[in-house]
Amino acid sequence: MSESEPATVTLQQIRDYQFDIAFAPEVAHVLADEGPPLGQGLGPSPVQLLLAAVGNCMSSSLYFALRKFKNDPGGITTTARAQLGRNDAGRLRVVHIDVQIRLGASAGSLQHLDRVLGQFEEFCTVGASVRDAIATNVAVFDGGGTKLK
Repeated sequence: MSESEPATVTLQQIRDYQFDIAFAPEVAHVLADEGPPLGQGLGPSPVQLLLAAVGNCMSSSLYFALRKFKNDPGGITTTARAQLGRNDAGRLRVVHIDVQIRLGASAGSLQHLDRVLGQFEEFCTVGASVRDAIATNVAVFDGGGTKLK
């Protein structure tokens, strides 16, 4: 993806709250659906898709920052959670996102870790954009469970 080529997805309603999401001809489609009572919960909801986008971008950005220094993260597992709340008009909104990233490697095996942890979030296009509207906290843990950030 580049600045000159806008990112595009196409959504086609199947029925009710179910949408087929097409990303590109060579990429598998995703079925999105609201959970009950609105939908049937047959696919990820829009909130889950938002969390997936933020979590994936943060994970990819951390991987990029680690690999700049030839670090092997030993696998990355990320969990993103949304806190929902009501705005002043009583409308349901995502008011907070927590992202927990777990590396498989121990902190001691990673070079320039302070620099990596200090900059990786700024590489994340989606997370940095969303953070302007939704409070977002990111925590990073090593393979032994030690909190690094």
